[in-house]
Amino acid sequence: MNLEYCIVIPNYNHTQHIEQVLRSIEPLSIPVIMVNDGSDETTSHYLGLLPERYPFLQLIQLTENQGKGGAVMAGFKAAHQLGYSHAIQVDADGQHDLNDIPQFIGLSQQAPDAVICGIPDYDESVPLGRLIPRYITHFWVWIETLSLKIKDSMCGFRLYPLAAATQLIEHSHVGKRMDFDTEILVKLYWQGVDIINLPTKVIYPEDGSSHFQLFKDNWRITKMHTRLFFGMLPRAPKLIARRFRRDKTNQPAQHWSATKERGSTMGIQTLVWLYRIFGQWLFRIVLLPVIAYFVLTGNKARRASYDFLKKINKLKDSNRSVRWYHVYKHFYQFGLASVDKIRAWLGDVKSDDVVFHNINEFEQLRQHEPRQGAVFIGSHLGNLELCRAIGESDSSLTINALVFTKHALKFQAALERFNPKAMVNLIQVDNMGADTAIQLKEKVEAGEIVIIVGDRTSVTQFGRVNYAPFLGDPAPFSQGPFILAGLLECPTYLLFCLKQSGQYHIYLEPFADSLKLARRNKKQQLQSIIERYAKRLEYYSLKAPYQWFNFFDFWQKDDQQHIQRTIQQQEKHHSDNN
Repeated sequence: MNLEYCIVIPNYNHTQHIEQVLRSIEPLSIPVIMVNDGSDETTSHYLGLLPERYPFLQLIQLTENQGKGGAVMAGFKAAHQLGYSHAIQVDADGQHDLNDIPQFIGLSQQAPDAVICGIPDYDESVPLGRLIPRYITHFWVWIETLSLKIKDSMCGFRLYPLAAATQLIEHSHVGKRMDFDTEILVKLYWQGVDIINLPTKVIYPEDGSSHFQLFKDNWRITKMHTRLFFGMLPRAPKLIARRFRRDKTNQPAQHWSATKERGSTMGIQTLVWLYRIFGQWLFRIVLLPVIAYFVLTGNKARRASYDFLKKINKLKDSNRSVRWYHVYKHFYQFGLASVDKIRAWLGDVKSDDVVFHNINEFEQLRQHEPRQGAVFIGSHLGNLELCRAIGESDSSLTINALVFTKHALKFQAALERFNPKAMVNLIQVDNMGADTAIQLKEKVEAGEIVIIVGDRTSVTQFGRVNYAPFLGDPAPFSQGPFILAGLLECPTYLLFCLKQSGQYHIYLEPFADSLKLARRNKKQQLQSIIERYAKRLEYYSLKAPYQWFNFFDFWQKDDQQHIQRTIQQQEKHHSDNN
């Protein structure tokens, strides 16, 4: 298939940033089709001069304003007639980070029949009044597609396969104004077109202008969602079957880190804002239908939950079968844990809510002179975020936490806006190399605490694991956290936080005075250390099985034959099988 790309820019009276947009595109050597959507005389004259300055630009003039969607569709039809196979939709107001265009094209080349859809990562410039309706639309789109595949249906920065897009435009009604972006994406999904999501930064320029009409466009969007909802109903069996379709290929399963992160700093701030106004009880009520939807559409997570709970029952010698409501309870506990994180960081968790086990261990760390650093090895069982939040309330302990995803950094940035005291030193790493070890060594020597999880395998590298018995079967555990703890040459503890009988129980167990490995028998020592960790993790998992928050195949072998690590591998695999 010969792939030819162009860029389509709808323009209605936008002059402030358009040349900046064109200068950003120029080095990419990609043809641009700009659609003048019936702009006023001054703007039309200005736009008419641009092709002389930018030879890669072709201007299409619409005599009457059609709306954003109408202009984009006119651009698509022209691009298709000119022989282009794909079109990249870009706004004219300078909101989009055009440096991401090569990434859009790269993903498209791997999956030519897919729409590559931008997921906005907003900065502080986004108006809250625009953000909240956006999340309402996300909710309805997930219902209209019976899927979570479309992460954001309103971002105007995306790449379309023109054959599918123009065919849909010619044979189906698609809104011509602010309802366009959502409606065309939902209907393309209905037709079996795959959606690949790519995070991209989006800003609202201070001197920018918007043609969004609050009442008219919200009414159009409301009517659109009504049409799409009733259009979904006869398609529901097919859409559900699509979600439940099993992967019958021999492709490796996805690694936990291959799942794209959702959400933005502003999105998390919106959730915190809602919590502060309505409290946790509204969250608990709202979670009921939301979790039901996630259980219904989350194929892989649902299967992982079922398999995990089945192992728990087997180890407990229980004859009870795992039913759908057990899986639902598992998902629901994860939702409650998210609310607890917000409560903890905002200072709403009181001392009466917390039970410290082995309190003497905490006191020794606080009172040791000279100050002694330590490593806490945690897990995704229970609520490690709550441990960090409570620890930060004690000024005598400085806590540093290693995280392997940028979502934790967004979470912290969101909370700092509401509670400046909610500070914790998060260190985002892709792998634990020498630089990380040196940085953490300095912190430990200064008497600080380092927290790292021991139940996630490497984000970037295969095979750096030891297999240890866990809930009846061998599971891969990363060597990195335990080797790192050994290099830091300090006391190591295991840390768990479980919610039991309405209280948060924090368990801090001494694990080793030092995990430094001797020169002889290093492999055997490391295996023994990891098996000890796995045994304690199993012990606490049996105490609170519904607080196990690893919603993936934890026992999957960690090699290239059985697992795919990168997001691009995952997206390509999905596009090949949808």
